[in-house]
Amino acid sequence: MKLLKSLVLVGVVAGGAAFADTPREELMKSFGAAAKTLGQMAGGDVAYDQAAAEAAKLALVEGAGKIAATFEAPPAEGEETESKPEIWTNWADFVAKGDALKAAAEGMDVASAEGIGAGMGAIGGTCKDCHTLYRAQN
Repeated sequence: MKLLKSLVLVGVVAGGAAFADTPREELMKSFGAAAKTLGQMAGGDVAYDQAAAEAAKLALVEGAGKIAATFEAPPAEGEETESKPEIWTNWADFVAKGDALKAAAEGMDVASAEGIGAGMGAIGGTCKDCHTLYRAQN
């Protein structure tokens, strides 16, 4: 579990760090912050806090619902981005991956740290699936 938590946090937080200041960056940073909050509770690094867990879950659900609109327009020519052009050539698949994140977040039981831990694998898996295909590595 600690390895999974570490991978999710590194992938999400590092992913947000290299974006230009755009709505896409802000969205990825919000995912990173929510995943960090949930991951720390699941791993016992911080005390379980129901309100914080529910807020983090809501941030993931609402953010995932904004993926299509946030990425609808390709980056401007010369804009620094980690978004691969395949996002716009495989649009339906990209949107489906955002929908999968939303479904995983909606299905996460945040009533306990154990429930969060059980749901983090699905969250991390959806992030990895999308980033593997659609995020350029530096």
